[in-house]
Amino acid sequence: MTRSKKRQRGGRAGKSRNDDDRGMLEKSDMKNERFSLYYKAQHIIPDEEWDQFMEALRRPLPTTFRIAGSREIAHALNDAIKKTYVPLLSDVVFEGDVIPPPSRIPWYPEDLAWQFNVSKKVLRKQQAFKKFHSFLVHETEVGNISRQEAVSMLPPLFLDVQPHHKVVDMCAAPGSKTAQLLEALHAQDTATSTSIPPGFLIANDSDSKRAHLLIHQSARLPSPAFMVTNLDASIFPILRLPVTTTDPRRGVKKSPNQLLFDRILCDVPCSGDGTLRKNIGIWKRWQPMDGNGLHSLQTRILQRAMRMLEPDGRIVYSTCSLNPVENEAVIAAALNSNPNFQLIDVSAQLPELVRRPGISSWAPTVNRTINTTFKTWNAYNETLTEEQRADSKMSETHWPPVNVESLQLQRCMRIYPHLQDTGGFFVAVLERKPRQSSHASVATKRDAEEAEILVPEAKKVKLDLGTLPEPQQSTSFPPTPMSEDDGSRPLVLNTVEADVEAVTDTNKTTFKGKTKLSDPSFKEMPYTFLEPNDPTLISCIDQLNLTASFPSSNVLVRNPEGDAVRSFYLTNDLVKAVVLNNDYTRMRLMTSGTKVITKQEAGRGFEAQFRVLGEGLPVVLPYIDPSVILDAEFATLKTLLTTYYPLCASFSDPFRTVIENKNPGSHIIRFPAGQSDDSTLSHDLLVPLWKSNVSVTLMIDKKAKSALSLRLFGEDITTAARDGGKKAPQTSRLPQNTGDVVPDEGADNEDEDAILEDECDNEAE
Repeated sequence: MTRSKKRQRGGRAGKSRNDDDRGMLEKSDMKNERFSLYYKAQHIIPDEEWDQFMEALRRPLPTTFRIAGSREIAHALNDAIKKTYVPLLSDVVFEGDVIPPPSRIPWYPEDLAWQFNVSKKVLRKQQAFKKFHSFLVHETEVGNISRQEAVSMLPPLFLDVQPHHKVVDMCAAPGSKTAQLLEALHAQDTATSTSIPPGFLIANDSDSKRAHLLIHQSARLPSPAFMVTNLDASIFPILRLPVTTTDPRRGVKKSPNQLLFDRILCDVPCSGDGTLRKNIGIWKRWQPMDGNGLHSLQTRILQRAMRMLEPDGRIVYSTCSLNPVENEAVIAAALNSNPNFQLIDVSAQLPELVRRPGISSWAPTVNRTINTTFKTWNAYNETLTEEQRADSKMSETHWPPVNVESLQLQRCMRIYPHLQDTGGFFVAVLERKPRQSSHASVATKRDAEEAEILVPEAKKVKLDLGTLPEPQQSTSFPPTPMSEDDGSRPLVLNTVEADVEAVTDTNKTTFKGKTKLSDPSFKEMPYTFLEPNDPTLISCIDQLNLTASFPSSNVLVRNPEGDAVRSFYLTNDLVKAVVLNNDYTRMRLMTSGTKVITKQEAGRGFEAQFRVLGEGLPVVLPYIDPSVILDAEFATLKTLLTTYYPLCASFSDPFRTVIENKNPGSHIIRFPAGQSDDSTLSHDLLVPLWKSNVSVTLMIDKKAKSALSLRLFGEDITTAARDGGKKAPQTSRLPQNTGDVVPDEGADNEDEDAILEDECDNEAE
């Protein structure tokens, strides 16, 4: 993850800037003397490969993408690419040049990642590639394709997430890696329905705008097991869960109910010079002090992750930087600060990935002039005056430690652009050393776990037990302090006593009303879980024909009063436990679970009803009574795609008779797998439908309709495409008392193209 111009984080200063740089900067001008001097001094590349390395950096980066979503949908889309688009794009000639078709990325599992080397000019003007580009854009918008740099796909693969894992992505925005982690949690999903995994994923980012982008991106893969937080990863707070007396991991926790994670991704902020091929402005502004300045933050983030890890957990640390000060030096510092961890050899994984081992010798520069003459920190420090030492940004951990050989830094992975036509990248996999049986070893581990996190006093959250919220519901979940320095023994005792009291008190009700918040400046709405016997929730379940297995105790609402007013969110048990056990303002919780149901005002003369949201249908579908799902044929689907509000009478039987006999409101319609004259469905397609007294409408947004149309019919036959992208008529323009509603378009959809382009072209991961 690179740094942005504004906050020195992210490398996302804007699409137009990089496009302008590409037009203004000739290949012969893609050079930086300081860059060459510095990296030659680090010996990261053998001398005989240096020219190849530099030449690769000057070439445009290939366009890469991976097939996302459930395994069934992924393989169906992959087949479409192999059987339709690869033949279509073979032997294409543009302005006298032969353009190669897309090819698979050889090391990505199940052949689900692709790349192609074409310019934007070809994509926009050559007809076959233009059609392929349209396919990619629409499938990206609905979450079936992730346009992501190849090396950015690596960290989640090495993290090896399983559905039961508790996972945190410490520096998650813009979300492409987060999506991979979420897909791994949902490995049991089918083409039509979403599983509810027992584990969960927290996606965190310190920038609130980027955290909101995570929420937007996650809507493409709705999950009850997903949370977004807005925290400084280097001081990520302790989270709590209910105390379980049989927990075998109590010995390594700071307190009995501390939440530890099975998998932690630290894709940390970095200088980003591995992204030179797409962020070519770096050629002009690169200087090595950027990496020196980030070293401390990167180290603190990794050290914090170590203290949050389960005994048998795994951490993946990654950057898109080539600089050993941001890579091996950070790993060495973290390992020496916590000797219970080690690097894991993953050289046998992804055998077709060409990589180089980490290095154990490097020479940081102490200034912009590339002064790498100081072989140790002591040698440098001796040259400084007392005043200079106080102002110096350099520390001992910038240099290789004396025990560098014992740290096995060669187990780190370096990815270079000239090896497989990618960006530059660094990955390291860390785990705890195998547990020893001696009491001394256990004591050492506990001491390391309970060590204080060294952060500036100004950044420490002060503990105030008087500000903690009460539990929201009858449960054994205790209040949760969120301080980094809450590991004192008296606090642990208080926590246990509070838990015992909570277990014995079975009469607590859902907490509503104003709470004295730990962080009143945090303006997100609170999270209130409804009681299963809430009258509004019961009415909703009845209207939508949900079965008794629907997890009604895991439904939450978000409004100041905690009332069942409009939208219902669904979480899994673990997410619910985290929400109820922790102050949402101190953990800066931006979203929790996924929105699945909303109340629909159906027009004058009609009673308001609930309906399943298009993005929520895969989550709710397993709980809908199968007998109420309506079957229809391809012709019906085509009518629904080409007409905003087709009349019920316009359909052919048997669907016409079925729909005319249904009450107004929300319905689910199924199009069985099969073939028609002009399209093929490889699996059942289920979509939400709204019926008024005279017409129906498909309740998915226009971009999802376009993607579906392109996938089935090879062209966009939707009304929006025919009308040149004009919006659907608003409810006020409809005949009175029809009960028609407008399909979901989403609050952020108007800017989605810009967001997608920014992520695709400038995502410096």
